Amino acid sequence: MLLAGCSGGGDDSGDKRRASSKERGSDALPAPAPPPDGAQDSRQRENGLSRDIAPSPAPADMRSTFALDVDTASYGFARRTLDQGRLPDPAAVRPEEFVNSFRQDYPKPDGDGFSVSVDGARTGADGWSLMRVGLATRPDDEERRRPPAALTFVIDISGSMAEPGRLDLVRKSLGVMTDRLRDDDLVALVTFSDRAETVLPMTRLGDSRDRVHAAVDDLRPTASTNVEAGITTGYDTASRGLREGATNRVVLLSDALANTGDTSADGILRRVEDARRAHGITLFGVGVGSDYGDALMERLADRGDGHTTYVADEDDAREVFCERLPANIDLRARDAKSQVTFDPETVERFRLIGYDNRRVADDDFRDDRVDGGEVGPGHTVTALYAVRTRPGASGPVATARVRWLDPGSRAPREESADLRTGDLDGTLDEAEPRFQVAATAAYFADGLRAYDRFADAEPRRQDGQDGQDERGGRGEDHSTAPLPGAPTPDRLEEWARGLAYTTGDKDVSELAESISEANDLRGSAP
Repeated sequence: MLLAGCSGGGDDSGDKRRASSKERGSDALPAPAPPPDGAQDSRQRENGLSRDIAPSPAPADMRSTFALDVDTASYGFARRTLDQGRLPDPAAVRPEEFVNSFRQDYPKPDGDGFSVSVDGARTGADGWSLMRVGLATRPDDEERRRPPAALTFVIDISGSMAEPGRLDLVRKSLGVMTDRLRDDDLVALVTFSDRAETVLPMTRLGDSRDRVHAAVDDLRPTASTNVEAGITTGYDTASRGLREGATNRVVLLSDALANTGDTSADGILRRVEDARRAHGITLFGVGVGSDYGDALMERLADRGDGHTTYVADEDDAREVFCERLPANIDLRARDAKSQVTFDPETVERFRLIGYDNRRVADDDFRDDRVDGGEVGPGHTVTALYAVRTRPGASGPVATARVRWLDPGSRAPREESADLRTGDLDGTLDEAEPRFQVAATAAYFADGLRAYDRFADAEPRRQDGQDGQDERGGRGEDHSTAPLPGAPTPDRLEEWARGLAYTTGDKDVSELAESISEANDLRGSAP
């Protein structure tokens, strides 16, 4: 049964090279200057942030800013595609979602918000290291009762959902959630095909679980896919059932293959954005199916201040609906953004791995009107950078900051941690296992995205000695070359299998299998 084994776990092993926000900070690089109107400067001083504010910003090309992202759909869909004997579309491969699909061991903060950890290791490519920025939120405290949830499930019952592993999996998943939610939580059900219908208005679970189960069991596939109608009706239903003091969320379960109504992402997105602004209703997207509109689902969730994941089988459903969705009901941080400032005296070039759709203008880091990411309890967020240090340089390398709004008071908060050249003395194969898992996932994603069937048409440089990005300046590397120190596909598979043995982690074993499947497809390609 899906309900069996609904429990999570963690790896609490330490990392002697990690610098956390509680341990480091005296060498922090200058923070970006506050907005000129002074209003936020005052607010920052009130929240104990004045120590982080410098009179002038660091050079623009030595900063990297992005909204936090805990999506994992890209990795889940890639695994499903490989299992079916196909390589994933490179455009659907988002490296940060590969990296963030694996458990990390970052220290947890005492309250809402984040802990910040930074560490790194040399890759073997000339002057290049990988730097890991790790952010973590506090898990749910069983003694702290979360606010009730008002969840509107928007369910795709179009003809394409008749494929095994789609609507049948959705029914089982909703059955899991119905039994796991609390009596004071509320649920509404909206279905859509060529049109949309509210089959269950917002209903307090209490003694109504049988009513919800009956509505779920009656779901049957019908006609075409009008995502626009589903989204519009779903948000209308959620708005009518809005509950003050509750977490109001729309949960979209679909293959996101829109073919009726407004099929353009922008048209549908406007409806999501308007409802979000008017009522603060956020979106959680759950993708299903071997053919899956990954790009549309991701954009819907991003504009709806939410998250996406992908469910391929009952094991995935158990994880999503026993762990991830409950973790997304409550919030630890709103509009969370990270900014990493590199020291130009020690760093020649750097490259953020992934987060292409989550980049934020550097000067908007402290503009709290700019959307960031919403992060729930017990989440970790990992960002990997390839960093090339200057020969013989020593001293500060980078300072990582995270800024967010308190979920209750909306007051801005910040934490930071820094990295020095001495923290890069170790090699990647000497780093703690969880760092190596993140690196393996990043190299795998980069290979899937950058290579045609993993095959190099011609050799490309991996040592970064070209020295200039396309803008002709130092700082962030926007090239499409392979990540520095990238192992061969066979070596990557061997590395992953070793980590699966070391960690004893089923997820890492599955990563090794996916790499093996990709390598087999490469070998069979004409």
